[in-house]
Amino acid sequence: MGPAVQLTGVLGASSSPPALAPPSPRSSHYCSCGGAGINRQQQRRRRTHHGLRLVAARAVEMGAPSAGAPEEAEEEPSVDLAFVSPRLLPDGTPDVHYRTARGGQKLRDVMLDGNIDLYGPYDKFLLNCSGGGVCGTCIVEVVQGKEMLSPKTDVEKEVLKTKPKTWRLACQATVGNEDSTGQMVIQQLPEWKIHKWDK
Repeated sequence: MGPAVQLTGVLGASSSPPALAPPSPRSSHYCSCGGAGINRQQQRRRRTHHGLRLVAARAVEMGAPSAGAPEEAEEEPSVDLAFVSPRLLPDGTPDVHYRTARGGQKLRDVMLDGNIDLYGPYDKFLLNCSGGGVCGTCIVEVVQGKEMLSPKTDVEKEVLKTKPKTWRLACQATVGNEDSTGQMVIQQLPEWKIHKWDK
């Protein structure tokens, strides 16, 4: 069995460095930290990159605001997700992909829209039910943020009755609603993973 993975470093504050690998330097949210003057989207990406708990942060200029300064647009609610691949990177660290999505969508749609591997070897025509909930090939493990998902449907309960309680069908689980904000960690293809979570 591979090395245990520390969950606290994924999206929560931790005194030790995150155990999950940060995004690659070519990723759009890799940063070299420092300086104010970044927009709110960049701030969210920067906070996610460092594995810190998301907190409101913005640069404030002291003194009277200028007459022509535009007002800052209200940030739309969103859910930050970290998708963990079943395989480790060559250096032994987990392969993690970060996405931000609007609530109210099926987890399956969030993953497919974000180019996250959902079906593994079953990602071919007629090898999965394309979201019908009967084939069980879109199973994921919810490592963090299970409260963000809708309750299990009767279809899920039947298909997953012999599986761990943390496993869900991505085609049946809805991620919050349009006003939801929060963080989730999703293990892709849990039956194929070679590492274990240290809970």
